[in-house]
This record gives sequence, structure tokens and C-alpha cells, in this order.
Amino acid sequence: MTRGGNLRATLVGFAGALVALAALSLLVGIEDILGALSLADPSVIFVVVAVAVCWLTAWGLSLRTVLGVLGAPITAPVAVLVFAGATFANNVTPFGQAGGEPVSALLVSRASDSEYETGLAAIASVDALNFVPSIVLALIGLGYFATTITFGENLLLVSAVVVGFAIALLLAVYFGWTNRYRVERVAVDTLTPLARRVGAFVPGVSPPSRAGLERRIEGFFTAVERVGTNPRGLLLALCFSAAGWVGLATSLWLSLFALGHTVPAAVVLVAIPAGAMAGVTPLPGGLGGVEAVLGALVTATTGSIPAATVLAAVLIHRGATYALPTVVGGATAAVLADR
Repeated sequence: MTRGGNLRATLVGFAGALVALAALSLLVGIEDILGALSLADPSVIFVVVAVAVCWLTAWGLSLRTVLGVLGAPITAPVAVLVFAGATFANNVTPFGQAGGEPVSALLVSRASDSEYETGLAAIASVDALNFVPSIVLALIGLGYFATTITFGENLLLVSAVVVGFAIALLLAVYFGWTNRYRVERVAVDTLTPLARRVGAFVPGVSPPSRAGLERRIEGFFTAVERVGTNPRGLLLALCFSAAGWVGLATSLWLSLFALGHTVPAAVVLVAIPAGAMAGVTPLPGGLGGVEAVLGALVTATTGSIPAATVLAAVLIHRGATYALPTVVGGATAAVLADR
């Protein structure tokens, strides 16, 4: 897609996100939401922002661990800033990580002075690893609810989605890994004619040869294989990933606490991973969709908290975990792009 096409897609995505947020606010009540926000404890909101920084740091260190395994080490501060840049790319492109992954890979490769396929393997590995702790935490939360409350329609749906996603993830990893050489051949056969067509229409761009594509795709799969066969690196990256998920859950819990409400930890352990799944919508970073899912789940699992208060808490949480990395990551991306 051309640069103009990317810009149009982004603008359309943000327009859709604003419409979704506006519709959600009107449904709940804008005055009620603003009234709830006015009661927020500023000191707790400051802690929410600090926890968001901890989350970003944990996932940045996960990226640093994977790059170390791939022989492209970077310092911890750079890793955190680069991951913020990758999050920025996800937050401003439709379909979340799927849309932002190519840009994220470019940022990672430039920051680590490595090949593009190494950057792509690194960020793809981190994103894939991040799913594991999220599913585990969600299942722990659902297990708690199974022993304490009767599942309503929303929780039954979430349970089905989480369990189905866990099974699909395991099957995808297994079949993808056992058939990785076949996937490599299919990728080369598909991308070679596509690259030639693009090269024929884009002035000044020479399409890569089949051998060149084979080398790059093989480099990507080799890099992923290096990560997958390094138990120590995998365990360390998973620990950082789990710490990040706990940070995200803590951010939402504190956002509710800032408005005078405490909820069981299981509420946020289920809501945060389910909300992240909504990030694959065509909206940039899931903006609008994530808020709706988080609000619906927290309301369904608590029952006693007004919907306007729940949505106000969700907006505080998203303000810290969406806006913060978008601003910091945007500045990082601009610096790396200038390089």
C-alpha cells in the first residue's frame, strides 16, 4: 500500500474509533461519566501512570531478552523506548499488531543495527510470547469466578473465547513449527510474483530476486527458531511478559480504586486479556472496541458498580496505557525514522 493509502486507512480508522467512543459514551451517559471522572483521586491516577511505565518497561525488557538471543543486543533504556515505538505503530494502524508489525520490525532493526528480518522475528516472537501469560491469567480469573458466582451470558462468552483462543494458539504454534519449512516455501512462492508486480508499478524500486527473498525469509525463520530453542531466553522473556500483564491488570484495578471502588483481582485478570483480543479490530489500537469490552466485562463481573463509573475507570486506564506509549513511542519512532 502507498503512503497515501496508509494515511487514509489510519484516518478512517481513527474516525471509526471516535464514532465508537462517542456511541459508547452516549449509551452510558456523558454527564455521568464526567461526573465520575471529577471524583477521581489525583494521587491514585499518578500511581496508575507509574504502573503503566512499569508495564512498558517489562515488555521492553522482554524485547531486549529476545534480541539478546538473536545476537542483536541493545541496552535496557533503548529497548523500552523501542518497544514504546512499536506500541505506537500498533496504536495508530488498523488491526493492532497485525497492522503495526512491519513498522515495528523496522524500528527494532534500526535501533539494534540488525537485518529487517531479525527485527521482524524479534517483535513477532515477543508478541507471540505475550499471548501465553495472558491466557494463563485469564484462566486463573475464570477459575475463581467458577467457584464464586454463576456465569452470566457475558462470562460464558468470554470463557468460550478464551478457551478457544488458547486451543487455537497451541494448535497454530504446533503446526506452524512442525511445518515451518513448508511455510517458508509457500511464502517464497507467494511473495516472489507479488514483489515483481509491485516493482513494476513503483518507480525507482527494484523487486528482490527469488534468491534474495529466500535468503530473507530463511533468515526470519532461522531467527524465530533460535528464540524457540533457547529455554533460558524463553523463560526470562515470559517472566517479563507476565509482569507486564500484571501491570496492566493493576492499572485497571487502580483506576477503579481511584473512583472509590475495589474489585476482586480476578475481575481485571479476565478483563485485560479479553480486552486485548479486541485490539485486532480494524480500529487503531482497538480504540473504542477495547473500551467497550473492558467496560462490559467489569460491569458483568461486579454488578454493583454503575456503568458510568466503570467506563470512567476504563478511560483512566486507557489514558495511561494507550496515550502514554503513543506519545513516547511516537517521539522514538520519529528519531529512528530520521536515522
